[in-house]
Amino acid sequence: MVPLWTRATGQVPSFTMGLRLHRLEDFTQIGAPGRFRHAEDTDVPLLGQWWDAFEAEDFGTARGDGEVQVRHEISHGVRRFGFWTDGGEEPVAMAGGSPPLHGMSRIGPVYTPKEFRGRGYGTAVTAAMTRWALDEGARDVLLFTDIANPVSNAIYHRIGYRPVMEAVEHRMPDANTLDV
Repeated sequence: MVPLWTRATGQVPSFTMGLRLHRLEDFTQIGAPGRFRHAEDTDVPLLGQWWDAFEAEDFGTARGDGEVQVRHEISHGVRRFGFWTDGGEEPVAMAGGSPPLHGMSRIGPVYTPKEFRGRGYGTAVTAAMTRWALDEGARDVLLFTDIANPVSNAIYHRIGYRPVMEAVEHRMPDANTLDV
């Protein structure tokens, strides 16, 4: 069977990644050395850098507009951000979360710079943002993972997230040139 897109354009989509949607079932608060804090306006440049780094790692490329994207999402109420900090105040991991809409909130992106990985910071910031979403009134808390990343899938499972469905993301070459 030839996909409709291919029939209409002659272009063949390429596989990008497999995604897994998770839903929170039984929340378990997990911490790490340090503490959680919500991001502030002064944190936007760092959030933007980490947003770009997240995109580069997960999608193979970054648009380079992370700071603009973060400012937009915060100013329009699309997403809140939080940090896990080390024993002092240095941010070591970040997570975003959408305010509940119709009882649902989505966590993401979650990012820990390479030099801070393996210490539980990503798990702790994800659990803290999940707690925030629940405290804000979310009945359903969701997040997406890359199926090929066993570390993140295991982390989210420990917090209480369970798989709901899987999907495949494809990239359409030159999707702006539809000629029918």
